[in-house]
Amino acid sequence: MLKRVEHVRLLVWFAVLSFVFLSGCAKPPAKEIESAEKAVAEAKLKEADLYVMDVFSKAEETLKKTKGYVAEKKYKEAKSSAEEALDLAQKAIAMIEPNKAKMKTQAEQLIVDVQNSLGELKSSIVKARKKKDQADREKVQGAIGGWEIDLVSVQEQLQAGKIRQAYDLLVSLQEQIKTHKEGMAAAMDSKAEKK
Repeated sequence: MLKRVEHVRLLVWFAVLSFVFLSGCAKPPAKEIESAEKAVAEAKLKEADLYVMDVFSKAEETLKKTKGYVAEKKYKEAKSSAEEALDLAQKAIAMIEPNKAKMKTQAEQLIVDVQNSLGELKSSIVKARKKKDQADREKVQGAIGGWEIDLVSVQEQLQAGKIRQAYDLLVSLQEQIKTHKEGMAAAMDSKAEKK
């Protein structure tokens, strides 16, 4: 009976040591990291970096943090971080199409706004009739021609599904036109005051 008790104690002791040894030698969460990496790559492929920048960036940062945890052998934190990166990447993927559609609608409205601004700028040029203004008029007319070509490019990009590129170009055009309109208005006001 004494041998049996010692045998049981030895088995319990062995079980405790095995548990301590195995918990100290945990493995990195390779499966979770692989899933997160695939999801982030898929999100990038589907252009989440263009249409869901904030969520996609956070997914990338979280994946990077995961790899840092693995390097530090903090496998529990790495697993949790990998799962978070996977969740963020999946959310980004789900948000791409709605955000893309919203941006396309905004771009279509911007086209109308830019065309209206170009019309206003053209009429401002007609009002500036004096010979002194001739050089400025020619400069602005050249810019208008360039902007009209850019508008054609924008429409081609929209049809090709390059919504982000078209939207960014439209915002840039809108700012350029606004700057020229304000410059012309200021010049016309200062000339009117001199009279």
